[in-house]
Amino acid sequence: MFQSLLRILLPLLGGLFMTSAIHAATYVNKQIFGLHEQVYLSDLGIGLKAKLDTGATTSSLSARNIQRFKRDGEPWVRFQLAFDTAPEQVYELPIARVSRIKRRADDFDPEEEKTYSARPVINLTVHIGNRQQQIEVNLTDRSAFKYPFLLGARGLKSLGGIVDPDLSMTAGEPILNHSDPSLSE
Repeated sequence: MFQSLLRILLPLLGGLFMTSAIHAATYVNKQIFGLHEQVYLSDLGIGLKAKLDTGATTSSLSARNIQRFKRDGEPWVRFQLAFDTAPEQVYELPIARVSRIKRRADDFDPEEEKTYSARPVINLTVHIGNRQQQIEVNLTDRSAFKYPFLLGARGLKSLGGIVDPDLSMTAGEPILNHSDPSLSE
């Protein structure tokens, strides 16, 4: 009877062990970030506080005076940053794509029949802790929010990040990789 029980349990335990080992291996190169972190956007030369949000697909940057235009036949965007300590500088960057962001029920006019907002998306290199990665970031006015930068799920994934909502500001000041050509002064 004991041998029969072992014949059943050993394969089950082996499968459980393999599943645990495979699951654990997926976290090997991950970094745990808090719900809020300090980031540096090297393409804009600015550091700011960010909220990390796995519920948002795309990252968002608080911007105002957002104007799309063409440069050499390609779509570009001109904007200023929109938060209390933002410089007055006007930035111009190529548009990677235009995203359609679903609006909340209290954020649209039913007569308008437009339940989404179209936002220009740019590529920015984000530094957080000792990690850096170019990610897609949409531009929208977030001045009513506490954090001018929202790091969404795609950006977190490309940075190898995991969010622990019990933590905040755990990554410290962003460590800049000086071999990054966008950081040359």
